[in-house]
Amino acid sequence: MVALTINGKSHNIDVDPTTPLLWVIREQVGLTGTKYGCGIAQCGACTVHLDGVATRSCSLPAGDAAGKKITTIEGLAQDGKLTKVQQAWIAHDVPQCGFCQCGMVMAVSALLAEKPKPTDKDIDDAITNICRCGTFQEVRAAIHTAANA
Repeated sequence: MVALTINGKSHNIDVDPTTPLLWVIREQVGLTGTKYGCGIAQCGACTVHLDGVATRSCSLPAGDAAGKKITTIEGLAQDGKLTKVQQAWIAHDVPQCGFCQCGMVMAVSALLAEKPKPTDKDIDDAITNICRCGTFQEVRAAIHTAANA
């Protein structure tokens, strides 16, 4: 049994604690916004916040997340109001296929929480998510828009 707090809601989940957090979020809790990409914590499609820190959930055992605050893409918007990052994503038409975008938005949200006015170098250093559609210029523009909102 693993006790997790996801998007402010407590869950007691009967699962092997070594199960990757991604699969618990998707299969046990039913939140499918967090995506499986590479499975080795490289592409970032599975990014969630763990106590506010961008974390690749595909390689994190669920047991290691017990007692921590987990936020998924479903938990970002509050009371139906999108965050400034989500609004900037829409304004810049960032998503193409959209598969990696949930993880990208989570990584960017964590970056802006830590560095509200990131430089291009800060963005390059922090946002290592992979977008196979190649929307990196739109991502950078959206980050600066969100930072200035």
